[in-house]
Amino acid sequence: MIFKIKRKKTRQVEFNKLKIGNNNPIAIESMTNTPTKDSRKTLNQIKRLARAGCDLVRVAVPDSESAKELSRIIEKSPIPVVADIHFDYRLALLSIDAGVNGLRINPGNIGTRKEVEKILLKAEPLRLPVRIGVNLGSLQKDFSHLDDKAIAMLESAKQHIKILEDFKYKHILVSMKSSDVATTIRANRLFSREYNYPLHIGVTEAGPLLEGTVSSSLGIGILLSEGIGDTIRVSLTDDPVREIEVGYEILGNLGLREKRIKIISCPTCGRTQVPVIRIASFLRKSLNKLEKKPEISVAVMGCAVNGPGEARHADLGIAGSSKGWVFFKKGKVMKHLSRDIKDSELIEFILNEIREFKC
Repeated sequence: MIFKIKRKKTRQVEFNKLKIGNNNPIAIESMTNTPTKDSRKTLNQIKRLARAGCDLVRVAVPDSESAKELSRIIEKSPIPVVADIHFDYRLALLSIDAGVNGLRINPGNIGTRKEVEKILLKAEPLRLPVRIGVNLGSLQKDFSHLDDKAIAMLESAKQHIKILEDFKYKHILVSMKSSDVATTIRANRLFSREYNYPLHIGVTEAGPLLEGTVSSSLGIGILLSEGIGDTIRVSLTDDPVREIEVGYEILGNLGLREKRIKIISCPTCGRTQVPVIRIASFLRKSLNKLEKKPEISVAVMGCAVNGPGEARHADLGIAGSSKGWVFFKKGKVMKHLSRDIKDSELIEFILNEIREFKC
């Protein structure tokens, strides 16, 4: 990558062994959408997220029954677990007792200063990271009247940061989220100028897959390009695993984390004489069959203009024409495949080449 992003150096916090801030790799987060009190379903989803590459997972704790199940989830979770707390500070205390790896509290509804201090008193001996999560949709009444919503979010964060700082609590993260991309960007820029606490960034309630991917890519991508952000979540109204996939694409395209398997494929045009769209889509879905996903690029191209060039530049590539498919490996032609080859056979051929590829 020609241009390298210079990240802002922030303080470091640790979720178990996962280090965030201080120029550590940007973590990709998600949140389960299963009832936390159903520990089996929740744990199964966490394991799916971990296989997809999720670094940190948040679970909702809406009641004491959910808090009691946390210990079973945490015991078997392959990644750190953060308890998402709203309305009742006692749920945070129960979550700490269960062994949670971090807390997320919302200034807009968590309660009084004394109740927050009770959480900190129990969290401090464990050096437990506490994220102050400011959402425009649940902003404190003290600030909801302000016309400048980015300023309102900043002031809300400041108020709760002061509580933690007065308590001399150091294990702090902050998030400033809105469903409006511009407001999210401005709020995080303002915060980053004043503080060096690690920032979790994302566009909240971003929407279904298409809308959510676009909004999140803009909001998260712009902030990351300015060096702002230590963890990200792509909030989608979809399977949480898709959040991880989009997160890796955002970070990979900015050179902030490896993309693992990058699929390069043409949009197709009137010259295309092979089913590029179908093959590329099928390949993307079939990557889940791979236990290990090497950090390589795979090209699926469909015409003589850019096809051979892109296929040569990728680690592995196939370029199709009326004469059939040409398979490239590290820039060299390795094999010719019939144009009539079945989709399933072509995909299995590519998957086998990925499995056997040596960087």
